[in-house]
Amino acid sequence: SRPRSLCSPQGFLYTAPVREQGNIYKPNNKMMADELSEKPVRDVHTKEIDLVNRDPKHLNDDVVKIDFEDVIAEPEGTHSFDGIWKASFTTFTVTKYWFYRLLSAIFGIPMALIWGIYFAILSFLHIWAVVPCIRSYLIEIQCISRVYSICIHTFCDPLFEAIGKMFSSIRFTVRKEI
Repeated sequence: SRPRSLCSPQGFLYTAPVREQGNIYKPNNKMMADELSEKPVRDVHTKEIDLVNRDPKHLNDDVVKIDFEDVIAEPEGTHSFDGIWKASFTTFTVTKYWFYRLLSAIFGIPMALIWGIYFAILSFLHIWAVVPCIRSYLIEIQCISRVYSICIHTFCDPLFEAIGKMFSSIRFTVRKEI
């Protein structure tokens, strides 16, 4: 039989320690319960996305902001009919807008899947292969650098000190004779 001090009333060997503020999973006072309930739990996979500003980091500012005036322009003295110019502008703008929407509807989700897989693989390789290899290399090279440092201090330092002492006694004087 076990000593009574180690057993709980239910017969379990060890019980969870009781704190003044209660168990962190089931607080027994109102203040701690309020603190825990106030913290919003956010899942990074279901974060809010901005449907208005879809390029908040301005990744594509210099690439895809192409307007009609950037592609088609008529210099002075060479103008088409105003109606043709307006229809061309409308055709260009609407075609670009709807064809982009069609392409993104067809290829958007598959491309998101491909890029998600690619960046998952890239993250996996970086976390599980690249960083450990670099850390391992740095640990191994540290041992080699110590041996190298000992060799340099043992063999080269006395040689360079002797050469330095030899050349330290040489004096130059410059005279200007007129």
